[in-house]
Amino acid sequence: MNEMLINKTTTFFREIFTSSPEIIVLSPGRINIIGEHIDYNDGFVLPAAIDKIICFAFQKNNTNQSKIIAIDLNEEFVIDLAKPMQLSDTVWTNYLRGVIEQLNIKGFQLEGFNCVFSSNIPVGSGLSSSAALECGFLYGINELFNLNIKPIDIALLGQKAEHWVGINCGIMDQFASVMGIENKVLKIDCKTLEHQYHDANFNDYSLILFDSNVKHSLFSSAYNTRREECQEGLSILKNNFPSVNSFRDCTEDHILSLRNVISENVFKRCHFVIKEIERVSLACAALDSGKIETLGKLMYETHEGLSKDYEVSCAELDMIVATLKKEEAVVGSRLMGGGFGGCTINLIKKGHEAIIKDKLSALYFDTFGIELKIYEVKIGNGTSLYNPL
Repeated sequence: MNEMLINKTTTFFREIFTSSPEIIVLSPGRINIIGEHIDYNDGFVLPAAIDKIICFAFQKNNTNQSKIIAIDLNEEFVIDLAKPMQLSDTVWTNYLRGVIEQLNIKGFQLEGFNCVFSSNIPVGSGLSSSAALECGFLYGINELFNLNIKPIDIALLGQKAEHWVGINCGIMDQFASVMGIENKVLKIDCKTLEHQYHDANFNDYSLILFDSNVKHSLFSSAYNTRREECQEGLSILKNNFPSVNSFRDCTEDHILSLRNVISENVFKRCHFVIKEIERVSLACAALDSGKIETLGKLMYETHEGLSKDYEVSCAELDMIVATLKKEEAVVGSRLMGGGFGGCTINLIKKGHEAIIKDKLSALYFDTFGIELKIYEVKIGNGTSLYNPL
């Protein structure tokens, strides 16, 4: 599938610019195995790059202007590199303008270039196509002009580009997109950016995403409220326990001892965060020892916590997980991402995928009148140059 995308992108480039690109860059989307809603609570996350990508083709053009074409959208724009970057009404261009702006802030002198790109990352499904766009574009400019920006700094600049656009994201998406390794998950410390790789031996299982195909409007207001509730709870924890500086210093006993002195909602949010931080460590141990079914149980626990304690699920996601939990061939399932819609991430024993897909799709449509979208993914490499053999 990716070879077709690479051929499509390079062929388009040659047709438009009547010459071959100098470099091809592949930039992946990401999944998060476990560790949800704890990036902003100083916790740990466990993402991985996937085999769905954006393919970029680049070439210097010896001018002060850069022409960039989004093949899939049939849209293009020109950046005058000598002028300050400004936000545009064409939203996708802002992620790329944001990258140029961050390079300008860092004092890099850029020359003009031509760039075309095409993608097979489903947009709007929580697979971080925006991070792949920022980081792949930046990676290509870095290679084209020998800027010597380190991979971790590419991720950080990609995050700043997204902040410039107006989306106050954490570091997980960009970090996973750039730093991913095939068949490995990344345990990222969201406080220090220290990271470790753990084997993801899913040989006997398929990673399948069931996209609910809904996005409820509650998300942005609820997200802000959850952050405020967690901060309120952490403040109370610190006041009662001098050894506590962040949620990672807490045990379940800490929060249980305060159950009667904090509000029910604040208690539930903090309880989830403390348990989820613990689950990330348990998930790493399960992966290291090849206990995929143990990992699956942790995923089910995370969904239960996100639904009942953190309250960011919805009827559609809960129905998907509850249905799959009854299937012996499904060892783990949970909502992935912010919630109120989007995808579930699911571990299914190989050989059972087709029957599970058919059964769930029919039941989901009968229940909600909505078509379920389905994506099979594998854990792939982070952003890289494509070098045909």
